[in-house]
Amino acid sequence: MKSLLYGALLAALMPLHSALAASELTYTVNIDPAVSTDEFQVRLQLPKKLKKDQAIYQFASTAPGTYQVMDMGRFVRKFEAFDKKGKPLEAKQISTNQWQLANPEKTREIRYTIAETWDTKVQEHRIYRMCGSSLEADHALLNGQTILGYPQGMQNKPLRLKVNYPSGWKAGSALTPDSKGYYHAKDYDQAVDSPILLGRLTEATTKLGDAEVALYCYSKTDLIKAEPLLADMQKMLGAAKTFLVQLPVKRYAFLYHFEDQSQGAWEHSYSSEYVLQEQPLTPEYVQSITDMAAHEFFHIVTPLNIHSEIIEHFNFVQPTGSQHLWLYEGTTEWAAHMMQLRSGLVSLDDYLNTLHDKVRYDHLRADTTYSLKRLGLNSFLDEGQEQYGNIYQRGAMTAALLDLRLLELSGGKRGLREVLLDLAKKYGPSKPVSEKDFFDDFTKMTYPEIRDFFTRYIENAEPLPLQEYYAKVGIRYDAKLKTGQKVGLIPMEGLGFRPGPDGILFSNVPANLQAQGIQPNDKLVAVDGEAVTPQNLRQLLAAVQTRKPGSDYTLTISRNGAEQKVLARTLVRDEVKAYNFALNPQATPEQLALRKAWQTNL
Repeated sequence: MKSLLYGALLAALMPLHSALAASELTYTVNIDPAVSTDEFQVRLQLPKKLKKDQAIYQFASTAPGTYQVMDMGRFVRKFEAFDKKGKPLEAKQISTNQWQLANPEKTREIRYTIAETWDTKVQEHRIYRMCGSSLEADHALLNGQTILGYPQGMQNKPLRLKVNYPSGWKAGSALTPDSKGYYHAKDYDQAVDSPILLGRLTEATTKLGDAEVALYCYSKTDLIKAEPLLADMQKMLGAAKTFLVQLPVKRYAFLYHFEDQSQGAWEHSYSSEYVLQEQPLTPEYVQSITDMAAHEFFHIVTPLNIHSEIIEHFNFVQPTGSQHLWLYEGTTEWAAHMMQLRSGLVSLDDYLNTLHDKVRYDHLRADTTYSLKRLGLNSFLDEGQEQYGNIYQRGAMTAALLDLRLLELSGGKRGLREVLLDLAKKYGPSKPVSEKDFFDDFTKMTYPEIRDFFTRYIENAEPLPLQEYYAKVGIRYDAKLKTGQKVGLIPMEGLGFRPGPDGILFSNVPANLQAQGIQPNDKLVAVDGEAVTPQNLRQLLAAVQTRKPGSDYTLTISRNGAEQKVLARTLVRDEVKAYNFALNPQATPEQLALRKAWQTNL
């Protein structure tokens, strides 16, 4: 998830542990963290002279999996070029992310200082923390695109890099350093795809078949340790291995940063990184972390082994959207929850609640007429960013319906899981699918009816046939279900929240709460005196919903730094369950048989 999630994307990478021969080496990068100034001092050495057409030094405008404008040139503070004798050469900035070398043939060394992104203020396009860089006295987070650039024409050339960090620090990465401390990457793309967490870390490892999984953890007050966290994730990892049959990687690294706020996670081909709030590992928090990790871990299938040429040859100069973002993120989100259901890690009731949440988001917080194809193509634009969260909601629901349709057509024998595994075998890390022809290619591997599915629900934005498709497995879906009961409630329709820089903000406010003076962008501090967190918000609001009709409750809000308490009263209404999924007690034997295949298809 860019969940805030989410997040996460690169393909076609060589095994991470293999070092490049010296004869293959194109350039070397040394990185010196300067904690006092919140900057990284970078020195790039070129063993061979550059050509005239390599006179532009390029910083990243974005990176795979972020779907946001980054413009890393904004963070460069000093840029210099030198010849082999150390004599300065002219270099000037010609655009936000480009510097021109006056004498590329004589240039042997480039030095620049680049600020960390976490504590550097920018006017717009603030970079998500899990996708940025941080530098503190006891730790650092390095994402390749926030530190590194490359001479024009050398994006696909091998490099080695070394971070000169304090001797007491530990380093965590999917890459493995050589005996001299250098990380080797086959090209700039792999360097960007391999974040490094440094500092006062704890570490734990486990084996999944013949694959090694490592977990590195920074916790501000040492509240969270790597070993118990990995133990909590073990069942999920086992479920992932069962779901995928055999892991398509030999080594994978989870990088966790626990401090003062949660911003989500970002996926990579062989690792994922998480910026989360440091708090006790309660069962609820562990489940939240596990759900997030399950999503990011499944990216070893999409896009590592299934991706189009747009991801294969990523354009760091000009962001280019892919119409198959639904595949990279929506399908991954579906798999993250489905593999837990099929492995018995979550109950069917809990899974149906997850479906409810996703449909509710689609209808109340997104534009249901905005197609998934359009979202993918416009993901780097402001209009796409406004709809982006729905790739994890309607995107996942669309994948869920695709799975049901495939199981129905195959008589319960071949669902979306099996097709994805076949696609991964057919293509793999080094062979992209066709951006233009993927829908047709997928259809040829399955059934003619699937092409119509893609046309209607991905290329266009027809309403998802939730009632029709879930009926196939004996599950009722009702957009609005009247129960015949009277309830007292906070009106959930029109009530919405979004994460803010230091808490949870109202994004939509129902009329009765507006009448009490609550406005959009107010911060919700507490419900009946209990402090609100992203993890307990739903639970606190649900508790109010269960009270007698007409009961009073108190919301503590903050506006412009000043707190105030708002007294409100639950409304008396006929109970209506919106976007409700429930087992059908009158399900036919045929529906029950397909439900069994759907629920246990491993």
